[in-house]
Amino acid sequence: MLKVGLVGIGFMGRTHLENYIKLEQEGYPVKLVAICDVDPQKFEGKFVGGNIGDTSKQYDFSKYNLYTSYDEMLEKEKLDFVDIALPTYLHAEATIKALNKGLHVFCEKPMARTSEECAKMIEAAKANNKKLMIGQCLRFWPEYEVLKEYVDSGKFGKVTGAYFFRGGGTPIWSHENWLLINEKSGGALLDQHIHDVDTINWLFGKPEKVSTSAVNVIPGSGYDIVSTNYIYPDGKVINAQDDWTLNGDFGFEMLFRVNFEKGSLIYKDGKLTIYPNDGKAFVPEVSTESAYYKEIKYFIDCLINDKPVEIVPPESTMETIKIAEAEVESADKKGVPVEVK
Repeated sequence: MLKVGLVGIGFMGRTHLENYIKLEQEGYPVKLVAICDVDPQKFEGKFVGGNIGDTSKQYDFSKYNLYTSYDEMLEKEKLDFVDIALPTYLHAEATIKALNKGLHVFCEKPMARTSEECAKMIEAAKANNKKLMIGQCLRFWPEYEVLKEYVDSGKFGKVTGAYFFRGGGTPIWSHENWLLINEKSGGALLDQHIHDVDTINWLFGKPEKVSTSAVNVIPGSGYDIVSTNYIYPDGKVINAQDDWTLNGDFGFEMLFRVNFEKGSLIYKDGKLTIYPNDGKAFVPEVSTESAYYKEIKYFIDCLINDKPVEIVPPESTMETIKIAEAEVESADKKGVPVEVK
């Protein structure tokens, strides 16, 4: 039985909490034994909102050992791994502490605030012979898994073009407003747009260069609206856009359109449709399991069976951060193409 400590119960941490509850109910060999958060009011069920998730749901925290000090939790608990759902700027420090304590780590996206921090996380994992996985959930999202299959199999031929978008309201709910402080979150580019950056890296590999147009709307928050062209040697046209200033009744949206030589895949309004060039469009059957559930279960399976983390290796998610850093540099230079190092 693997024992886990969950660190941070903001709206993403609570998503993780719900999936540990589900896994335990299913008899999976994992037990959430401890939860840590600096805000003790959360243990009383006082939550703030987010662009996803339900703040009205209540949990029985009496079954867990509760901490407001991460160091104390690491010292007192006999854990196998920690699940880190902290603000981005704390990812590296919290991850390295756990790894140096001999624990495996599942850490929320983005991997860290900088690629230098990512490298230190990987170094600590290797030095302690422990597994490290980042929660880039789109690699487990059913519709994106289908897209990955079409890209890898070549059943529609080569990719000729692709467009990715996500956007929603300004995140004004974070603890001490960290999401709107560029030094802590990296703005929309690193916090939200990073999903599509990682998807592009996962699907097509690292681009040679990026050209990014971006604008800062909210003082001090970094880039809030982003549009990036990804330049590949074969000339395929790849673009991703993000905007977290879509307030009012907009809600949240994510979508993609990927064109192949022999067809296209379009994901919009939560539905994936496949359009063969020489046949009728159809909606494929996809898994109904949550990507958040699937990624945590996958990581636990890697631990139980001592398998490498192949779907989301940390070297790949560090590469995603390097792409994002090149985007920031290009945006700073008003769209001048920048080489991805």
